[in-house]
Amino acid sequence: MKKIKILPTSHKVNRSFGGTVGLFLFILTVACFMALPMVLIISNSFKPLDELWAFPPKLFPVQPTLRNYSDMMDVMADSLVPFTRYLSNTVFITFAGTLGHIILSSMCAFVFAKKSFPGRKVMFETVVLTLMFNATVTAIPNYLVMAKLGWINTLFSLVVPALASPLGLYLMKQFMEQSIPDALIEASRVDGASQFVIFWRIVMPNVKPAWLTLMLLSVQSLWNIGGTTYIFSDEKKTLAYALHQITTAGIARAGVSAAVSVVLMSVPIGIFLFSQSKIIETMAASGMKD
Repeated sequence: MKKIKILPTSHKVNRSFGGTVGLFLFILTVACFMALPMVLIISNSFKPLDELWAFPPKLFPVQPTLRNYSDMMDVMADSLVPFTRYLSNTVFITFAGTLGHIILSSMCAFVFAKKSFPGRKVMFETVVLTLMFNATVTAIPNYLVMAKLGWINTLFSLVVPALASPLGLYLMKQFMEQSIPDALIEASRVDGASQFVIFWRIVMPNVKPAWLTLMLLSVQSLWNIGGTTYIFSDEKKTLAYALHQITTAGIARAGVSAAVSVVLMSVPIGIFLFSQSKIIETMAASGMKD
């Protein structure tokens, strides 16, 4: 069966030239304010220590240097646990947690969006209700569950809770309802397609913007996770924990702290730049209508 691609609907905007220019200037101003903290962090990572504490502060370095990054690598090289171990732990947690979260959330969302069963509304409202709870509120119940399963001080204690994040289920369910018409599902079923084929070859390709958005949110969360609540062995801790330990030496490592921030935010930003068009599409109304 060929994959069916659902094209987004186009809308013609009726706006005057002056309105377009004004809107562009407004968006540009807001974008500059939002980008300023990121530009400042990246700029600080290339400043020598004397420029970091200069007054009045300068946005860009006068004498840029890579000393902060070299100092960061030197500190990591002197660590009892190799830098590659921290990195491999973080990559495994991020990859396994993100992949599992996308698959599990998509499968559950497909059932909620396109299947009718008793208690569906109540169950979904319960999922929405869980979005109100902060992670701190569920920290103790999660720890008790992980301890009961014997997963304390293992990487599974960080991967498994990430699989059941309610935000992914909510996002995928809402997007499937808007983008996948019931007529398409029924036509595929009449053609003899199984539930797995409908889900994998019809639904998933057409909700790509949604699961790309979910991938970005999941990677951002897992890449920066410390994991000190569940993991106490240094060889099983994450890159974020190791890098944050560098910044505890005080003002002498202010430049190294900026370099650490750049390293930690580079992966989520890279993924966003790669999939930004699809992420923006998630927030727009698109798809075929009955």
